[in-house]
Amino acid sequence: MKNKTIKIKANVAAYLDSRRVLKDGTYPVKIRVTSQRKRVYYPTPYNLTISDFAETQKKKPKHFIEIAESLQDFERKANDIIKKLPVFTFDLFENLYLENRGASDSIKFALEQYANELRSEKRVGTAIICESAAKSLESFKPDLKFADITKRFLVKYENWMLENERSINTVGIYLRALRTVFNLAKIDKSLYPFGEESKGLYSIPNGKNIKKSLTMENIAKIYHYKANTKTDEAMAKDYWIFLYLCNGMNVKDFCLLKRKNIEGKLLKFERAKTKRSRKESKTIEVSLKPQTLEIIKKWGTPSISPESYIFPHLYKGVTAVKEREIVQKVTYIINRHMRAISKELEIGISVTSYFARHSFASILKRSGTNVSFISDALGHSSVSTTESYLGGFEEEAIHKTTDALTAGF
Repeated sequence: MKNKTIKIKANVAAYLDSRRVLKDGTYPVKIRVTSQRKRVYYPTPYNLTISDFAETQKKKPKHFIEIAESLQDFERKANDIIKKLPVFTFDLFENLYLENRGASDSIKFALEQYANELRSEKRVGTAIICESAAKSLESFKPDLKFADITKRFLVKYENWMLENERSINTVGIYLRALRTVFNLAKIDKSLYPFGEESKGLYSIPNGKNIKKSLTMENIAKIYHYKANTKTDEAMAKDYWIFLYLCNGMNVKDFCLLKRKNIEGKLLKFERAKTKRSRKESKTIEVSLKPQTLEIIKKWGTPSISPESYIFPHLYKGVTAVKEREIVQKVTYIINRHMRAISKELEIGISVTSYFARHSFASILKRSGTNVSFISDALGHSSVSTTESYLGGFEEEAIHKTTDALTAGF
């Protein structure tokens, strides 16, 4: 006769520990697990009054909805662990349940710690984004914990940002920083709020894909524009043309270029943006045209040292913070003068350095260039990224091509 395994039962419930009142008159909220007349209490990040806790326990609470949902997540996680255990013991349960002890950790602290790590890696721009995200989230809800981050919370934060005239781009940037520290903290999946909307999760918004491409006619206008010799205006115009001809290079990569990047008739470099994110950095190869060589000759620093910077902005031993300041200053000079030039030329668009990248991609696309070539030239990790990037230009091409259908109307 076979011995039958008796399944030891355990019950889970949210519990207000009214044995210990806190200074503000609230009590700690805990998760109570009961098995064989033994009760063990596990902490949550919440402290509530008796009436507020009672509200969270209603089937349809009108207040403290986010806390109610979070407590349900804690209970659900505990019950899921109990169901999977062949035999319940508190030791086995705790080994799995307390993996998520980080749920009570501070969001502000996590973002600031991550920002410190980024600064040590000289990733100052990303560090500043994390610090800004921490301040913004703290303004929306002080003393924010990982367990507070639910889909409902994120939707409210997004709406609050938009109501305060912050762009959807900014919302996406800040929440991607939040998602990063969420992933680094290894918070349990039962509390993970990010994902597909169809699965009841929060989908981080992407900014509206505003077309930033110029026609070949307008690019030619810029190239032939007669700027005052040896002025910031002339430099800005030439730098913009250089960015455009060099695969839509961004200003930071432009400033980082060294003499060793020139190999014969090619300019080879790795994007600073992606260099740290891949095991093998992707080398971008640029065909050096007579126009780009002329710009190097005109504005570059004469040197035979392979380690010297091509353009006279960065210098040996520059700190990460100073490097960022210099890149921002160069970007500002280019954008200020390019906006003025585009206005004078009546292009109808306020041109900035980013138009160089979009224009490079769209001009090649319109000329029939294979998307995989454009993808390599831009330094994208996959063709799908490039196809998404070119989406807006495809729509423009559709409208222009199908105009032939009504030509005789």
